[in-house]
Amino acid sequence: MKEIRQNENLVNHESNTGNIKHPPVTVIGLGMMGSALAHALLKQGYQTTVWNRTADKADKLAAQGAVVAGTVAEAISASPLVIICVLDYRVVSEILEQAGDTVHGRAIVNLTNGTPAQAHQTAAWASEQGVEYLDGGIMAVPQMIGSPEALLLYSGSQKIFDAYGPALESFGSARYLGPNPGLAPLHDLALLSAMYGMFGGFFHAVAMIRSAQLQAETFTSLVVPWLQAMSASLPHLAQAVDAGEHQTKVSSLHINQTGFVHFIDACRDLGISTELMTPIQELINRGVAEGYGTDGLSRLVELLRKPELA
Repeated sequence: MKEIRQNENLVNHESNTGNIKHPPVTVIGLGMMGSALAHALLKQGYQTTVWNRTADKADKLAAQGAVVAGTVAEAISASPLVIICVLDYRVVSEILEQAGDTVHGRAIVNLTNGTPAQAHQTAAWASEQGVEYLDGGIMAVPQMIGSPEALLLYSGSQKIFDAYGPALESFGSARYLGPNPGLAPLHDLALLSAMYGMFGGFFHAVAMIRSAQLQAETFTSLVVPWLQAMSASLPHLAQAVDAGEHQTKVSSLHINQTGFVHFIDACRDLGISTELMTPIQELINRGVAEGYGTDGLSRLVELLRKPELA
């Protein structure tokens, strides 16, 4: 990290927005998200170098003041801090390998979506190359980047997070999860799982409502406050999981098992596919079959962690 700090001191320059000195930053990958990241840095007065495999994607950023590098090695050499946001970790590897020895001594922040295992593999490679590595997960769409509503999760090198915090905060609210590089992608995917589960339930509910020719938008006046009320129970369910105490006096797996029979039958009567819901029914049925009928829904977490043997 000493070399990184020395590089930072050498290349600090005075921002056009005032007397605050910013380290130059390089952004690799100029899809919708990468371009949004580069735009946010430029807006905050950072000297920003950009590179993309398809060169013309840099044109709009160049018009905003970005420096367009001709090669990835040139892009990485331009800054002590390198942000990379591309399609997947395979592309990350291909691009960084092109850079050769120029990566040595750099601070690399990888905001590419991937898995915890891929984050660990990339961190191991970075260590071998003399690179400080910070993995990240972006919990926002490109249009949110640069606003406080955008949440970005980071894990890995705390040295990078501490040294370049202001640059990272250009993208939105920055949260450091710890030195394990796999924590950011783990939380990223877990949060997406919760989101897709919510959307899946909503889509299924709307399909049911539309079977009676009712308006989906009108239905949201009921479903939004209902989901908000139900989300208030999440901390209690989480406490039950952490404590391993799943007994309940509210809604047991046995009660839910009976309710799901009526639920599935109604969907079939309405001509609605049950493919989103039958996996939940099967999980509840397994819980009851394994003797957990008096437990609450929090027991499902333990069942998911112990898949049924084939």
